Amino acid sequence: MTTDLEALGQAIKRAQYRNHRTMDAALREIGVSLVQWDALRAIERMRGASGHELAVATFQSDQAFGTLASRLVDRGLVARSAGRGRRLEHVLTEAGHTALAEGRQLSIGVLQDLFAPLDEAQRTELLRSLRKLTEDT
Repeated sequence: MTTDLEALGQAIKRAQYRNHRTMDAALREIGVSLVQWDALRAIERMRGASGHELAVATFQSDQAFGTLASRLVDRGLVARSAGRGRRLEHVLTEAGHTALAEGRQLSIGVLQDLFAPLDEAQRTELLRSLRKLTEDT
């Protein structure tokens, strides 16, 4: 029997869409979008990263991330300062840390619901398989 790869790709996309839609709705409770929260996570995780590196990490173009970062600065969630050369360094403000922590609390329930149909062994195997698919990117 051969796996229908088109169906597999669609199933991954549907799971991702469900996750994004549900996370975005939950995060609205704290006044941030999923895209904004993802940027906050990347900024925290990648201290001293360039805008380009953060754009790559959040699956955005440099221009889109620059616009997003400007909005986060305007909202008081992120501060930017001059780095080496033309590099701008991004750091979370106290409000940014708070939004990130609140988002993490919300995400727990969303992710538990998303993965509820899978037992622990299936979750482990799914994670292993997806990491194998993406380890070169």
